This record gives sequence, structure tokens and C-alpha cells, in this order.
Amino acid sequence: MNFIPQPPPPLPGTPVTFAGERGEFFDLVGRGALLELVTLGFYRFWLATDIRRHLWVNTAVDGDAAEYTGRGKELLIGFLFAMAILVPIYLAYFIVSVEAERLKGFASVPLVIAFYAFGQFAIYRARRYRLTRTVWRGVRFWMDGSGWAYAGRAMLWTLLVVVTLGLAWPWREAALERYKMQHSHYGDLRGDFAGSGWEFFKRAWYLWLCAPFALVLFPLFPFLYAQFKAVEWRWWLSGIRFGGVRLQSSLSPGALYGLYWKVIGWFIVLWLATGAYLIGVTWLALKLGGAPIAEAKVAEALANNIPMLIMMALGYVAVILAINVVMRLYLLRDVWAQLLASVELHGIEAIADISAKGDLASALGEGFADGLDVAGF
Repeated sequence: MNFIPQPPPPLPGTPVTFAGERGEFFDLVGRGALLELVTLGFYRFWLATDIRRHLWVNTAVDGDAAEYTGRGKELLIGFLFAMAILVPIYLAYFIVSVEAERLKGFASVPLVIAFYAFGQFAIYRARRYRLTRTVWRGVRFWMDGSGWAYAGRAMLWTLLVVVTLGLAWPWREAALERYKMQHSHYGDLRGDFAGSGWEFFKRAWYLWLCAPFALVLFPLFPFLYAQFKAVEWRWWLSGIRFGGVRLQSSLSPGALYGLYWKVIGWFIVLWLATGAYLIGVTWLALKLGGAPIAEAKVAEALANNIPMLIMMALGYVAVILAINVVMRLYLLRDVWAQLLASVELHGIEAIADISAKGDLASALGEGFADGLDVAGF
């Protein structure tokens, strides 16, 4: 009797673990928010670096944690160089757009489109910077490709999304992710993206049907958006490839409901507290100023009350920083932990003989992304 040899069963997946303490992260972002207030926002470069380092170093695959080697000083220098380029462009854009709108309506639209394209270029270059500062088992991730080629693709796909009223979004995401991943590397392993637009659309088609109702019925919107993000994250994670290594995510569609509702709850609490604070400051200013509340010129008197205006401005800044703390805690750290808990690596044995390769990228791309308010993580 002849026996046909059977292939060995596939090896079980390697889980990805996250060991970061929630309280430690809260202390990090809370202290960072206070330092941002004291430094007029310039501490955000060091805070972003500390946050990334916390997330990376507490993320482990097969028992080995990742490293983040970026520095806050790099981000600051990149931002200053970027602003030296962007500020004259912003000024020229403002002057030209005012004059163009005076001569002919919508004449400044091409300038807006140009800024959108530049933003897409910045997103690509910022990703390159972050990737080259990420190290695992002593081997660096790196990235090549053209930021302008990516921006051109993003522009064309965005136009198609607008024309199709959003239906082309899954195909846009698949095409752009494929370009980014095919130019991403881990040592001498080349990346790829196996997710397709059709696969994404099949998982979330009903969300497009519900979107018009969610815009009218607010309680429906957080559920819809949270489910959309969960589906998108699972699709994206499961499509990542590096050589023979692939990721697989089991994130459930409802995994992010609680996080988004907690953020909404904190927003309500913070804005109510801000309203009470502003009312209290106004009442105190009127009392100390001796102006009757019913007086006709109360608004003018308050507008000239410099200490009250300073206290109001500080209150406004404080609530913005508090919102940033909430968003970083729930929508960054907690989402990160949820995603990693759902991920397994398959084919990790392909990394055994990997060779280091790739050079560091400039932080200028991250500076552009920060200056254009399109910085990611």
C-alpha cells in the first residue's frame, strides 16, 4: 500500500501582546497636556515621541518588544523647516485667494486642491519618517517610493469618491494602502497589501445605506462610525504582508462601541464644566466691576475687562487640552490595545534569516504633516 505524505499542519499564529499600563499612559498624556499649556504647544513634539515610545516598547511579538528611536528634537526641527516653507505659501494663498474671489467666484478652488495634494504628500512622507524610527529585533523598518506619486493617486481616487457619492471609498483605501505597503520594508522583506476594495465593501456595504439616517439621528451615528472603524481596522490589519509574514485580525464589529461613547460622554461633561466656568468668570467680573447685570453696556464692559478675557482664554485652552487627553487615552491607547489583542502573526519563521537594510528618513515630512494638520500616528 502506498501512503501519500500529508503536508504538516500549519503552525499556530503568534499573538501580539500589549503590556502598557493604562494609568501610566494617563499620567504621560496628562503631564504632557500641562507642559503643552506652559510651552504654548511646543512640547507636543516631545509628547508625541513619548507616546509612540510607550506604545512601541509595550508591544511585543514572540516575546520581543518593538523600539521607537525618534526624538522630539527631530520633530521640532522638521516642523520649523516645514513652517519656513509653508508660511510664505499660506500668505501667498491668502492674498491670491482674496483677489481671485474678488475677480471671479470659486477662482481659488485650484489652490485648495493644491493644498489637498500637498497634504497627501505630507502624509506619505510622515509615514516614512515614523517607519524608519521603528525597530524590532534590531532590524529597522523603512520605506521608499514617491510622496508625489502617492499624492497623485490620492487625488484621482478622491475625485472618484466624490463622483460616486462615497461608494468608491473602499477601492480608494485598498489602492492607496497597496501603494504604501509595496514601498514599505522590514529589513530585506518587502511589504504588500492583500486587502481588496470589494472585500472591504462586502463587509460594510450596509453602513453606506445607514449613513443618511445616522446624519439625522445622532444616537445612531456613534454606533455607525464605531462599527465602520472596527470593520476598516480588521480589513486593514488582515491585509498586511511582509514577505511570508501575514497578519490576521479577529476584531468584532462592535469592539469600539464603548470607547466612542465614553469619549462622547467626556466631551459633554467637559463642555458643561466649561460653560459653568465661563458663567462663573462673567459673574465674578460683573460683581468686582460693580456693573449692574441689567445695564445696557454690560457686553462692552466685559469686552474691555482684560483679566476676565485672560481667564476665559485659559479656560478654553484647558478644555481643549483635556479633550486631547481623553482622545489620546480612549481613541489612541485603548484602540491600540483592542487592535493588538485581536491580532496574530502567521509565518513568523520567514523572519529567521532577515538582513538589515534601509536608511533613516528626514523628519521634514512629519513637520509638513503637522503644519497642514494632517499628522497621523
